[in-house]
Amino acid sequence: MLQITEFKSIIDLVKKFPTEQSCIDHLEAIRWNGVVISPFDEISKVYKCAGNKYKCKNTGKYFNVRTGTIFEDTKIGLQKWFMGIYLVNNHKKGISSHQLARDIEVTQKSAWFMLHRIRYAFDHENFKKTMGDVVEADETFVGGKNKNRHADKKVANSQGRSFKDKTPVLGLMQNGHVNCTVIPNTQAETIKPVIERMVKEGAILVTDDWDAYRALCPKYNHVIVDHQKGEYVRGAFHTNSIEGFWSIFKRGVYGIYHQVSRKHLHRYCVEFSYRYNTRTVNDPQRFNLCLTSIDKRLKYNDLIGK
Repeated sequence: MLQITEFKSIIDLVKKFPTEQSCIDHLEAIRWNGVVISPFDEISKVYKCAGNKYKCKNTGKYFNVRTGTIFEDTKIGLQKWFMGIYLVNNHKKGISSHQLARDIEVTQKSAWFMLHRIRYAFDHENFKKTMGDVVEADETFVGGKNKNRHADKKVANSQGRSFKDKTPVLGLMQNGHVNCTVIPNTQAETIKPVIERMVKEGAILVTDDWDAYRALCPKYNHVIVDHQKGEYVRGAFHTNSIEGFWSIFKRGVYGIYHQVSRKHLHRYCVEFSYRYNTRTVNDPQRFNLCLTSIDKRLKYNDLIGK
């Protein structure tokens, strides 16, 4: 039976997982809960071998608890991985790869790769459920303001909703649950499919007065809060919750990471969404929830490739 290990600090975490074997035992309990399943053939019989290895009878292949996870093919010990997951979870605005490298004594390059793998695990199925009832929708732009740039780095015609130097992100919020999607632009033909995929038809959709949302009226009970007229609440409806999340998100991006490329922005969105969506649970629950979503690989070449 799966036992959730309790801890309250990074020191507690190290005491609970003092050895590589203790980390392996916990990971096996989280991933398999006493019934080992082959990553090569789910219905195959599995033989236990020495050195925490197993053998899949149907394929003849050997594997361990790391196989097919974010921990596969890494020489970094699980104790450091556990510390990394704990630190990313508990630094409310994130942690840079330079800081993580110093904290757990790995190279900055390794820490950078670890952080992206951890963000990959943060993309949990629990937070991809279709939304309904009352849903707030809003978009934001990630990128520095043109007026703050040096003269030789200013981008012409980048004001307003230009995407030359900024990347738009669409956010949906329901009852304190947020989901973010990086989008190429904020036009109706881009926003509409995303909302239709993630929000149940007939739900109350609360937005600002941006024209792109008006195309959604036939499928949703559309409530517009007209910010241009100084309106921020219409009856019981508002977009204050999603805008509050944007505030947290941008403070983290600009304050900790300083600059985020368009290529990797979606992973940072997942990171901040995960922390926000798990803000009401305790540290061990948030830590173990991440470990239930590790069964996917992110290879370095895929990460840095185009």
